[in-house]
Amino acid sequence: MIEDRTPVQDTFTIAPDVRADIESRLSRVASEDGVRLLMAVESGSRAWGFPSPDSDYDVRFLYVRARRDYLSLQPVRDVVERPIVDEIDLNGWDIRKALGLLLKHNAVLSEWIESPIRYIADDPVVARLAELASRHFNPRGYALHYASLGKGTVDRWFDSEGQIAVKRYFYALRPALSVRALRLDPSCRPPMSIRPLMKAVRLESELVDQIDELIARKAKTNETGNTVRFPDLERLVLDELERANEVPERLDQEQFLEEAEALFLELVEQE
Repeated sequence: MIEDRTPVQDTFTIAPDVRADIESRLSRVASEDGVRLLMAVESGSRAWGFPSPDSDYDVRFLYVRARRDYLSLQPVRDVVERPIVDEIDLNGWDIRKALGLLLKHNAVLSEWIESPIRYIADDPVVARLAELASRHFNPRGYALHYASLGKGTVDRWFDSEGQIAVKRYFYALRPALSVRALRLDPSCRPPMSIRPLMKAVRLESELVDQIDELIARKAKTNETGNTVRFPDLERLVLDELERANEVPERLDQEQFLEEAEALFLELVEQE
């Protein structure tokens, strides 16, 4: 079991000027699209705990529309997007879309809920979403989601000889560790960020040191920067990505649907 370790750097700090810019853009989204934001968080490498100096700001948010929009004969788009400007990528989901994906045991919303970087104060409904997800998520569904993500990256590992992009390592390593976390404790949704995830999966100290080295390398290079190969880490990744089916299922879809529906209707009735 690994011990608590001091991070190489505070990866969750967003520069004040960037944060102010993001908050301003979010305010414009709410005004221009006529929506109420329920939460806005960082997703991607900055929230995962392994950013590069040139990493984008992956801002993700949930919103609810006015009640009349959900009654319209012409369905309103269930996503809000903005072009990437100055490395800031804004993308949000309607609460109905978010709940629909949650019912399908899509782990993306779970990660947004757990993000360590928040750009606005959470609406009280976010805590209820977290509680709903924790009670009803299907561990195997999440494990299969992460295994699919990781395998898609591993398939591109062998495009190059000798070295590999640090980014590609992490995009397979984090899903593999998530599968392992679900194997070891299927009662909990896996942590979003790499260091809590490392603690949850009880890695050998040698593997922890190798991941620490990769985090330090990525903090100093751009998104396409390469690193030498780490055979032990690769064996761990390849092994865990094949073990998703070992994670048990937990299904109570009828109750899950009833509670999600009730939450949605209550929220929309307030608009």
